[in-house]
Amino acid sequence: MADSETPTRKYQVANSRPEDSGRGLAHLPRALMGELGLQPGDVVEVVGKRTTPARAVYPYPEDEGLEIVRIDGLQRANAGVGSGDFVEIRRADSRPATRVVFAPARKDLRLEGSANALKRTFIGRPLCQGDTVSTVGQQRVQNTPADVMQHLRGAPAYALQEIRLLVVSAAPRGIVHIDENTEIELRPDYEEAKGERRADVTYDDIGGMAATIDQLREMVELPLRYPELFQRLGVDPPKGVLLHGPPGTGKTRLARAVANESDAQFFLINGPEIMGSAYGESEKRLREVFEEAAANAPSIVFIDEIDSIAPKRGQVSGEAEKRLVAQLLTLMDGLEARANIVVIAATNRPEAIDEALRRPGRFDREIVVGVPDERGRREILGIHTRGMPLGDHVDLAELARTTFGFVGADLAALAREAAIEAVRRIMPRLNLEDKTIPAEVLDTLAVTREDFVEALKRVQPSAMREVMVQKPNIKWEDVGGLDDAQMRLKEGVELPMKDPDAFRRLGIRPAKGFLLYGPPGTGKTLLAKAVAREAEANFIATKSSDLLSKWYGESEQQIARLFARARQVAPCVIFIDELDSLVPARGSGMGEPQVTERVVNTILAEMDGLEELQSVVVIGATNRPNLIDPALMRPGRLDELIYVGVPDKEGRERILRIQTGKMPLADDVDLGDVAARTERFTGADLEDVVRRAGLAALRESLDNKLVTMAHFEAALADSRATVTPEMEREYEQIVAKMKQDAVSLNPIGFIAPGMLQSRGSKDAG
Repeated sequence: MADSETPTRKYQVANSRPEDSGRGLAHLPRALMGELGLQPGDVVEVVGKRTTPARAVYPYPEDEGLEIVRIDGLQRANAGVGSGDFVEIRRADSRPATRVVFAPARKDLRLEGSANALKRTFIGRPLCQGDTVSTVGQQRVQNTPADVMQHLRGAPAYALQEIRLLVVSAAPRGIVHIDENTEIELRPDYEEAKGERRADVTYDDIGGMAATIDQLREMVELPLRYPELFQRLGVDPPKGVLLHGPPGTGKTRLARAVANESDAQFFLINGPEIMGSAYGESEKRLREVFEEAAANAPSIVFIDEIDSIAPKRGQVSGEAEKRLVAQLLTLMDGLEARANIVVIAATNRPEAIDEALRRPGRFDREIVVGVPDERGRREILGIHTRGMPLGDHVDLAELARTTFGFVGADLAALAREAAIEAVRRIMPRLNLEDKTIPAEVLDTLAVTREDFVEALKRVQPSAMREVMVQKPNIKWEDVGGLDDAQMRLKEGVELPMKDPDAFRRLGIRPAKGFLLYGPPGTGKTLLAKAVAREAEANFIATKSSDLLSKWYGESEQQIARLFARARQVAPCVIFIDELDSLVPARGSGMGEPQVTERVVNTILAEMDGLEELQSVVVIGATNRPNLIDPALMRPGRLDELIYVGVPDKEGRERILRIQTGKMPLADDVDLGDVAARTERFTGADLEDVVRRAGLAALRESLDNKLVTMAHFEAALADSRATVTPEMEREYEQIVAKMKQDAVSLNPIGFIAPGMLQSRGSKDAG
């Protein structure tokens, strides 16, 4: 134990990084380590409401000079403190343990297995009776303190998967560590730890929510732990917090972590479970939960899916639902007499909740739990792979970059699918008649980068399940003959998404929208897919038939829903094909006048609303740009109007080389000659030429292994250019007119002069 003459200090507790969770480390200030004469790896006591041991290490680089101690959630629970509390740090001695008894720290877990695996995992780790410890998976040998290295020689590079265990007893008493002579016993069932803080979910188990946790802590922890602060200020403490955001972002898990870290009783209300069949039964159940919470204060009452028990009273017909909403309003207003109770509610439909609940005094603050960014996804992946034996080539940072739009639940599913891939790989080595798996098979089991790549094919972002989302596989090198359009899209889409700081530095905003127009088959859709792939963005492809509905108001809702989904899974490219059918010029007489005008107005409003959106770009494609409402084609909506014309000879040759990339060509095939003879051919026409040449080779003989120039001659004889000289001249006029219109804006809501004439000439052509 600690020397009585050893100096003690009180330091404020802060959270460790997620990757250090479960490793039993205390990041101490350098000055403190020098004062106590500590070297990295020495054992210290962290003294809060109770005492727990840890291994001292140097502070994180960003903490240099700060007087804080960083320990993980399990250590905070073991010491009986929360983040922001103060602890004493004492130098301590650790003795070899003769016997240690472990048991699962969760009621729903039953363990059977060899105690030797636990000995390898915890060897050298300081612990004491009553601690909760974790068998962290990625505990590599090189991360272990030097004084323990000698015990680990010959041990595998990975420990067990992450399981939380309670140290039921340890002999001798006090701080001990496990060595090769320690007797280990593993009890199979959970044993209740009297008077200890729960550690099933802590802040270490939540990634990508640092700002949200800070907001929630000041709203929940401060009133529960220091009510005298609010009494001194003469104000009522906050009574409720509403968490809302897409499903799977961690709202329920966040509430449980707050309850554990603030040492409060946790009362869960699952919305539908409250509903009863008898008159007044639902209200009675709700009252009982609040009464029990008051009797066990400080308490947190967490209402999951609150929209199911507190819908808008004006939109429900049943009296039972209206009475239940009224009862909840009364209980939340009546919280003055019940000190130290905070209500947290979660929903992914905040607009469906009765507006009387969403006022200060009931839910004082509404916190958005959104889709995590790249840094947040990296933290979440680190948490879910904490107990996973990862292969050497697994790069979690690369996975975080490519999983845009994924929420926490999606990333957990991704890790699970990757693990199943690893299991599938060793299945041939297993004898299904055996009751156990050989230890040598388990020791070689690891999740590789290829397992994650395969898992990505099956796991789709849950926020995108209702819309068609694609991960395009078209690259820039798959696009030929469109150099100008390609360059403008790179500048307008790829650069802002990959390097937004450059645009902020110059004080310019990136383009919000692009219109690709030109003859059919020139590669407009291909360009949109390529830019989404190269910008590493989600790609939502839609068309007018997906968005238009015969029901009044449904079309506008579909468009609003489309843009809302894009915001949730940014960075995102929305691609609308055949844009002229969705947003025809108002007053042109096309379509049902009221429907199309409402749709046009909605899209105009959504495009203007993109001002505050980050990394959402709209790309429209059409071969009839003169029919689109002119209000959409002004800067600030569709900023760039890009003409995608027929390729020149060099472009056609490059397209032919791309299309014949997987085709075995004879030596006499001259693609330059084919390109010279295919004037006005679009990319689609050239693809058809290549396909016909292959068919000609098969028609000649099914055993043919080469495509010759004769086969291309036959294909050229059967092919024709889609774009006629008249169409080409007409598009030249349209391009000139659109440049002119960009200079002199037309009045919004009126058809542009000459538009109907241009439309008539096109139809005639």
